[in-house]
Amino acid sequence: MTTEDHGAAGPYIEYDGLPVLHGTEVKLPLIHPYAPVPSSGRYVTPGGGRLTIRKAAKNSAHLRLTLDHLGCPAQCTEEKDTAYRRLALATEGYCVAAGCRHDPAFSGGVLRCFEVRTGSIPLDVFVRAVLAVELGDLGPAARLVEEAEARFGPVRQADGAGEEDQTEAG
Repeated sequence: MTTEDHGAAGPYIEYDGLPVLHGTEVKLPLIHPYAPVPSSGRYVTPGGGRLTIRKAAKNSAHLRLTLDHLGCPAQCTEEKDTAYRRLALATEGYCVAAGCRHDPAFSGGVLRCFEVRTGSIPLDVFVRAVLAVELGDLGPAARLVEEAEARFGPVRQADGAGEEDQTEAG
């Protein structure tokens, strides 16, 4: 392990070949894409991100998943951002069908947030799709989007054209 000092935000430590982690994060458990997914907790992902799963504060019918890639600009590609945004929009269809209307919780860049309605998409399936995108496989996320579109119609465009603001819902 090596340490990088980033001033007030640091120290960041290289961990098991992954991008550097904050000193408080090196003891987080690693989440495996095919292991059972706990309903809450904070984990280090295979691509070096940090995944937090918890109940959404404003609505217990949703889980909030936050994936951050601070210190790992390679995870912030346009292709991955588009896949994550479409995944967030696909979850919105399940919410609309259940009668709860909110903007998809999503922020692009190094911090990505999702709200998934409990009972709509199995948590392990959703987490596997998120982790697959992180590792460069867009297939599982595309399948979730296709399933949502088959049930609820087309999701809004992920490129920002003709859509409302998709920033993180509060």
